[in-house]
Amino acid sequence: MGTAQEYGLSAEGYVQRKDTLVTSVLLVGPELAHDPFATAPVMHWCDARERGRNPGAWPVMPGHERPYWEWVPLERVGPLRFGMTPPEVAAALDGETPAGRIGHFPHWSFAQDGLWCLEEDRFEKAGVSAHYWTHQDGVPRLGGVTAYGRTGPQVLYVGIPLVGMTPSALDEAVIQHLEKHDLALRFSPDGAAGPAGLNLTLGTTRAGDSTVSEPAFYTEHWEI
Repeated sequence: MGTAQEYGLSAEGYVQRKDTLVTSVLLVGPELAHDPFATAPVMHWCDARERGRNPGAWPVMPGHERPYWEWVPLERVGPLRFGMTPPEVAAALDGETPAGRIGHFPHWSFAQDGLWCLEEDRFEKAGVSAHYWTHQDGVPRLGGVTAYGRTGPQVLYVGIPLVGMTPSALDEAVIQHLEKHDLALRFSPDGAAGPAGLNLTLGTTRAGDSTVSEPAFYTEHWEI
């Protein structure tokens, strides 16, 4: 059993995100029923081992308790500058050790064959994930940062708080700003509105039966 973002129709008749969740379910055959997420077909589709464990509660940090991180589009987020190596990222976060790491081998069908490539580090204390791409020298470089919706630092876009907000209110504020200033608007595959050209995605994360905004910021050449 799981949950998924709920969608509905706006007054204008287009699909938009709601602030709530709906339940989802994975149904499998008897050969996978004992432990579906530990079997190859499901693991390649959705590897649950890569997800951080939930402590059993969904607390959302109040806005006044969140540190403020300045965002310079396509360059840096707070102390994290795109192009940093993993040790430099950890050092910029006061030496915090990643709570979890995600990576892959070049060919999934040949497990542990070739060089393991780091894709993501999770920093629970800082409330962010660092996303990497592998440089031509073989060293992972920082290409994206996700600020956790429930516990991450606050980041602003033209005065609009992007982290831990009600998705519908955030979408409305962003769209109003872009329309007012005649700026280009883009929609992500999950229906989030955002400014074009800044490599910003405004995702969501669960907070009980509701969701809060969880943005991710990327370098110029990151494909989103």
